[in-house]
Amino acid sequence: MRSIGFLLCASLAFGETAPWSLRPLQRPEPPTGGRNPIDAFLARTHRDKGLAPSGPADKATLLRRVTLDLTGLPPTPAELDAFLADSSSDAYAKVVDRLLRDPQHGVRYARHWLDVLAYSDVDNGMLGERGIYLWRDWVIHAINRDRPYDQFVRALIAGDLSAQPDDFFATGFLTRSARAQGAGGGEQMATAAVEIVSSAFLAMTTGCAKCHDHMYDPIKQRDYYSMKALFDPLVPDKRVLATAAQIMELPAITAKWQADQAAIQARMDAITKPYYKRLFEDRLTHLPPDVAAIYRKPEAGRTAAEQKIAKDYEPVVSLDPRKYRDVMTPEETARYEAIRKGLTELRRDPPTLPAFWTVRAGTERAGFKGHIYVAGDATKKGDEVQPGFPFAPKDVAFKGDRREAFLNWLTAPENPLFARVAVNRLWQWHFGEGIVATPSDFGNAGDKPSDPALLDWLATEFASRKFSMREMNRLIVTSQAYQRASAAPAEIAKANLEIDPKNRTLWRFPLRRLEAEAIRDSVLFAAGTLDTSAGGRSFRAEDIQERRVMSETHKGDYDQRSNRRAIYMGRGPDASMNMMPAYLATFDAEDGHVTCARRQRTITAPQVLFLLNNELTNEASKKFAQRLEAAGDVRAAVEQGYRIALSRPPSSTERDHALSYLAADPARLPGFAWMLLNLSEFVFLP
Repeated sequence: MRSIGFLLCASLAFGETAPWSLRPLQRPEPPTGGRNPIDAFLARTHRDKGLAPSGPADKATLLRRVTLDLTGLPPTPAELDAFLADSSSDAYAKVVDRLLRDPQHGVRYARHWLDVLAYSDVDNGMLGERGIYLWRDWVIHAINRDRPYDQFVRALIAGDLSAQPDDFFATGFLTRSARAQGAGGGEQMATAAVEIVSSAFLAMTTGCAKCHDHMYDPIKQRDYYSMKALFDPLVPDKRVLATAAQIMELPAITAKWQADQAAIQARMDAITKPYYKRLFEDRLTHLPPDVAAIYRKPEAGRTAAEQKIAKDYEPVVSLDPRKYRDVMTPEETARYEAIRKGLTELRRDPPTLPAFWTVRAGTERAGFKGHIYVAGDATKKGDEVQPGFPFAPKDVAFKGDRREAFLNWLTAPENPLFARVAVNRLWQWHFGEGIVATPSDFGNAGDKPSDPALLDWLATEFASRKFSMREMNRLIVTSQAYQRASAAPAEIAKANLEIDPKNRTLWRFPLRRLEAEAIRDSVLFAAGTLDTSAGGRSFRAEDIQERRVMSETHKGDYDQRSNRRAIYMGRGPDASMNMMPAYLATFDAEDGHVTCARRQRTITAPQVLFLLNNELTNEASKKFAQRLEAAGDVRAAVEQGYRIALSRPPSSTERDHALSYLAADPARLPGFAWMLLNLSEFVFLP
């Protein structure tokens, strides 16, 4: 109970400046009525406000909703038929249980968590870029195993200390911020850890205290650097994951890779050799005469000073492919570029041993003393600080690894911040908005909870269920609130909108656009080409792969299967290229450079134009049409098209319009399939 006692004291000490979220966590008694306490809390609010909630959604809509929500994919026609035919009282509960145990559930909810945890495949020289996907795989597997949330968080922050053999992959959460090895990488990790840990698990904007005391919340600059001291001893640690056979084979594979490069270069040189002397002499005319004279000397005959001068002028003298293209014939240029493309591809993927960057307590930082950085400048050290964290109990003891004491406090069931923040995120992912609308800011500048009693009941229930995210997801999606229709009769809707125009009380289910990944996966699902295999490297989106010049930092190591689920689509910021696929950016996905508490949900013309004109949709429409043609005749194709794309049969009007368009001609099925993929209903969670 130490956390409760401290936080109560903290709340009293700070008085009116204390955020509501520091209030001790106490379990409220649910109002009477309803099988699910969630509905009892919401029903009380509806009665108090004079709201009439909408009725239940129809079964087809509900199946599409919960399947897209829990797996990010639509239900299959067979799943739809089975659910509609099941008249048992627990038909829906059985569907929920099946979906929560589906491996695709981990893929779907890992993407939510990876937004919060700032996952990216590249990030301006990220040290662990090649193996960072293994952290993503760990998150997926942890969710599918229903890893308790407290253990999930402990592994992310201190997986290197865990007895679980795979938990060191969780430390990608820390090493993804490292750009350098040794002490430099440790400093980068420590700073990032303070800001992401406090935002993700405490919903406190501690980063505001990096340069000065927090403007709104009771967090001092000293608190920021005390928390940084928890992570200061850590440095990135590379673990080779290769087998003995892979290690022994590497020299031979590397030698062949180098020989292949030399052979390709020789073919390119054969094309450029006739032009080399003329171009080289032309370059020398742009140099001062004394410098040109140095270049005309054999390298072996140059003095040290002359060698330095030659090196300084190398950018002027060097002959890159652009200069050769200016003088070669069109036929030679085409042949040269085709060969050069092969060399570029080969250089992107040098042979290496599989490895992963985890963390260790490094001797490089063993004597490191924490200091306040004046104005956040690491070169201007102020007062020394000891390990600690905001709201820490006064008697906390930092024995052994400093992170352990922090984690013991952070994950304690009585810590009100820990459970409140987590259940609010789960609620947001199901309903589009959390009970607290600012999911990473439970401070004074953030929003207050729309239903404090419900939030606290959920938090205490989460702890009582041993922090099982699966159990909490089941509890939420089996509530009447989740199963409501997204529309209500006109008169009821009009009255409700006057009282609660933003639907904060969930008098209806909130209709909203699907995220970028779910839309893309649904397109490939309809086409029948989606690869749902789990785990492994990311793939580059088509616009990155074909139109971007990759820097030497990005040497391949990407999957070639671009029809995988969109969680595996490479993303991230980099100074030398734009690794953020245009598709993801168009549909409001983030690049992972910083934590994303909640994505924007825009509806824009570029989104519509993308689905209308992009090659992804056009190719998927053709494949989708091939699936529909197998139905036997155009009438059956129309029925099957609606069931695959929209998880329902067509209305009589829709059927008539479709048959009129098709005119009994199967050759028109690609246009019909394209139409289905461009319906608003296709990209919305109903």
